[in-house]
Amino acid sequence: MISIKVLGPGCKKCQTLEVKVKEIIAKNNIEAIVEKITDIQEMMNYGIMMTPALIINEQVKSYGIIPKEDQILEWLKEHHG
Repeated sequence: MISIKVLGPGCKKCQTLEVKVKEIIAKNNIEAIVEKITDIQEMMNYGIMMTPALIINEQVKSYGIIPKEDQILEWLKEHHG
């Protein structure tokens, strides 16, 4: 099971990233838990400077951008085993 966290205060980009990630895991039958993190302190623990941020299995994959769908899928496949 892949652990995915979308970090952001709830801005439009953060919502878009969360929806996109959920669509990708559903479309590709990837077992994952998607968690939305809005707590500023928890975001700071990851050392990110901009939102939205994408964390996969506790590794920061991106921040400040919405990655392309194929890039997100590639990261998920790396962790899918």
